[in-house]
Amino acid sequence: MIRLDGHQRIEEALRGGVIALGNFDGFHAGHQAVVSRAVRHAQDEGRPAIVATFDPHPVRFFKPDIPPFRLTTLDQRQELFAAAGADAMLVLPFDAALAGTTAQDFITDLLLDRFGAAGVVTGSDFVFGKGRGGDVVTLAEHARTHGFFTEMVAPVDDESEVISSSRIREALHAGDCATAARLLTRPFTVRGRVEHGDKNGRLLGFPTANVDMGNYLRPRYGIYAVTGKLPDGRILKGAANLGIRPSFDPPKELLEPHFFDFAEDIYGQEIDVAFRAFIRPEAKYDSMDALMAQIARDCDAAKLLLADR
Repeated sequence: MIRLDGHQRIEEALRGGVIALGNFDGFHAGHQAVVSRAVRHAQDEGRPAIVATFDPHPVRFFKPDIPPFRLTTLDQRQELFAAAGADAMLVLPFDAALAGTTAQDFITDLLLDRFGAAGVVTGSDFVFGKGRGGDVVTLAEHARTHGFFTEMVAPVDDESEVISSSRIREALHAGDCATAARLLTRPFTVRGRVEHGDKNGRLLGFPTANVDMGNYLRPRYGIYAVTGKLPDGRILKGAANLGIRPSFDPPKELLEPHFFDFAEDIYGQEIDVAFRAFIRPEAKYDSMDALMAQIARDCDAAKLLLADR
C-alpha cells in the first residue's frame, strides 16, 4: 500500500480518488464501516480508494501533556487499511498550519486542490477546520457547489451503544480485553521492538521479551494472557506483565511477555503482543520464591485461557 504525505500534492495516478476521512485510531468496527463505504464507491466508479488519517492525533497537538492514548501506530493502521481494500493511506500531519486552516480552505485547498478528491466519506460525528468549524453539513454544502460527492456513514451500534474509541479505551483501562476485542474486531495489540532488560525474568526462570509501550494507551496494569507474533509470522502463546514491576527497584514501566516453550534470541526484532485476557493486578512479593511461585500460577492460568487459540 502507498503512504502519502499530506503536505504534498497527490500525483495524477491517485487523483480523483474517494477519500475516507477521519482519525481512525484503533480502526474499530465503526471506522471500518466508513472505509468500507469509501472502498465500495471507489470500486464502483473505478477510482482509487484513499484513507486519510491524522498523525499526530489532534488531541496530542492541543494537549501535549495528556497521557498516552493511541490504540494503533501508523504502520498498524496502514496494514489495516490495506486489508480493508484501500489503495493508499494519506497521512495528514496535524501541525499549527493544519490547526489554523478554516473548514472552507480545508475543503477547497486541501481535499480538492492538493488531494484531488472526487468524493469524501466520513462518520456522522466528524468535525474539521479551525475551531472545529466544519462538519458533515459543511461538506455536503460544498459538495453541491464544487462538484464532488460526500457521504456520511451512521454510527455502528454494539448492544444498543455506539462503538467508539473512547469505549475501547475505557474497556482497556478496566482490563476488559473481551469488550475491547469485540469493538475493535480484533485484540488490542502493541507493536514494539524487543529491548535488553535487567534479565530478572531469566534469573527467575521465566525469560521475557521487553517492549516499550511508546505512545500506546496503557491498559490496566497487571498480568495478561497474550499471544505474540514474530516477524516471520509465527504465533506464540504467553503471559505478560504490564506495569512498573513493584517487586524490583527502581520501578520501570514495561510490557514483559514470557512466551511458553520459546528460547530464541529475538532482541532487536519488532513483535506484536496481543492482549487476550486479564489475569490479575500487579502485586509486590516479599521474596523471590513467592514471586516465582506466583509467576508459575499466572502461566498456568494463561495456558488455560489460551488453550482454544
